[in-house]
This record gives sequence, C-alpha cells and structure tokens, in this order.
Amino acid sequence: MKTRKAVGSIFVVVLASLAFFALTGFDYSRHSIPLDAISDGGPGKDGIPSIDNPHFLTVEEADHALMRNEDRILGFVSNNQARAYPIKILNWHEIVNDRVGGNPVVISFCPLCGTGMVFDGHVKNRNLKFGVSGLLYQSDMLLYDHQTESLWSQIKSEAVTGPMTGTRLRLLASTHTNWGTWKKRYPHTKVLSDQTGFQRSYDRDPYQGYESNSRLMFDVSLKDSKYHPKEKVIGIELGGKAKAYAFSELSRIRSPVKDIFNKIPIQIHFDQKTKTAIIRDSENNELPSVVGFWFAWYAFHPTTKVFVAKQK
Repeated sequence: MKTRKAVGSIFVVVLASLAFFALTGFDYSRHSIPLDAISDGGPGKDGIPSIDNPHFLTVEEADHALMRNEDRILGFVSNNQARAYPIKILNWHEIVNDRVGGNPVVISFCPLCGTGMVFDGHVKNRNLKFGVSGLLYQSDMLLYDHQTESLWSQIKSEAVTGPMTGTRLRLLASTHTNWGTWKKRYPHTKVLSDQTGFQRSYDRDPYQGYESNSRLMFDVSLKDSKYHPKEKVIGIELGGKAKAYAFSELSRIRSPVKDIFNKIPIQIHFDQKTKTAIIRDSENNELPSVVGFWFAWYAFHPTTKVFVAKQK
C-alpha cells in the first residue's frame, strides 16, 4: 500500500511538472539543464515587459527630469556611441532590445543576481529579439528569443532549451557605475528614457532591501560562505576558466590590481567611492566581465578562482 501511494505521489508530481512546462509556452524539445531545475519566477511570459523600442534622452534632459548623480547605470559603448541604462528602469523591464553604433545588442539585467550583461544580438547569422520568460535557473533570469522560443541562461550566456540549445551568446564589455561618473566620461552619452510605453514607478525600487540581507528569493544548488551571498564581485572567464574579484578585497589594495589569470596579464581597476570595477587587458582594452552577487557567480562557476588581497 505504501509503495502504491509513493508511486501515485510521484505520478502526480510528474503530471504537475508536465502541466507547468506545457503552460509556459516554450520549446523544451531539447535541453542542456535539468527541466526540474527551472523555477517559476511568478510574473509569467512577458509579465515583465521588455523594452523593444527604446527612447533616449540627452545628458541635459536626463539631469533635468530623470537622473541623479548617485543613480546606478549599466553603461555600454559601441562604435563611439555611448548608452546609459538606468538600473531603476532595468529593475522593471530586465531586457532592452537596442541598436548601438549600428549593431543589435541585448541589454539584460537580473535584479535577483545583480547581474547586468550586454550581448551581441546577432546570433547565427540573424538578429534575435529577446523577451523575459518569467522563469529562472539558479535564481538567474532566463531570456527567450521570439524566433525559436528557446530559453537562454543569462549568466551561462547560452541557450539551455529549445532548438538553439548549446548556442552561445557573445558577451560584450559593459560598465556598472553611477550616473555622475558615466556622464563625465561620456558627456555625449544617450540615456534610456522612462517614457517606455508602460506605467511603472521607476523611482521606487521593487527589490528594496534585497541586496542588504542574506536571504535569497529562489534557492541555488551550490553555495559558498566565503563571502556574504550579496557581496559584489567582478568575475571574468578566460579560456574556459573563471576568477572572481570581490569588491571587499579590491577595496583593501591600491588600484589598479595587476594579475595574471590563465597566463593572460590583466588589470582590475576599482573605484571604492563609486563602487565601479573594470577589467582591462595589457593594452588597456576593457574586457567583457560580469558584476553581480557572489552567490550567483559561484552557483554558475563552482570551480572559480578567487582573488585575495594582501594586507596593505
């Protein structure tokens, strides 16, 4: 009798899982991650609407109507054209499909992981348009592309279900900083406008208090207690290997920090006042990197190397 009840319970769970995946409307015909590791984030497909026709302000217009110097932004430059995407807008939309310097780019931000990442939107000889799936993997957002309904892991930077499974997204260099710093560096930058076509309280943080406590809204399979779960780190992958530089470590040593990672010389520039970290190569070119919470970086890079500062 107990065995029969156990089998019945398993059957119910399987049916529930099948029903869940059927309702989400994505293609699971192929997958590179366990389907039961995908979590329902709550809002549903496009419940968090992407910005597909972004409008922009000048520095003067943004200063007057939208931005304060301390506001956080995700900055991106392509072909000498600079863009600033306010985090207070990305918190509500998570994805911006844009063109910068004539090139299609995908601006992504996961508030749960603190990760803002910019990708090349030209994938396998076509321009993909992305949306917010409402689903999560390892507490990180899963994007989907409108063309194939494949799901893409932001931090893994690749498709994890559907026809595009295994296809990589090309990560582009971007900068997490504050508005005051960015506009001084790029006085002709354009700023994503809050005229998005949606009614949102952009001056209200829907994740207020989340960054300062250790609680996760969604669990991850791997954890490490070396740092506070929400400790900010800048991480880099070179030649299939990963390394993380915690902001608390970088604050204890003079910038820039010179390092050799996977036989490649790099420099980590860190401004303690503005909490801005950038990784450059030996020729001063900015390298693609990921700024986010420690728990998120570790969940996707459990074999990561970790930089430890020597005492001053």
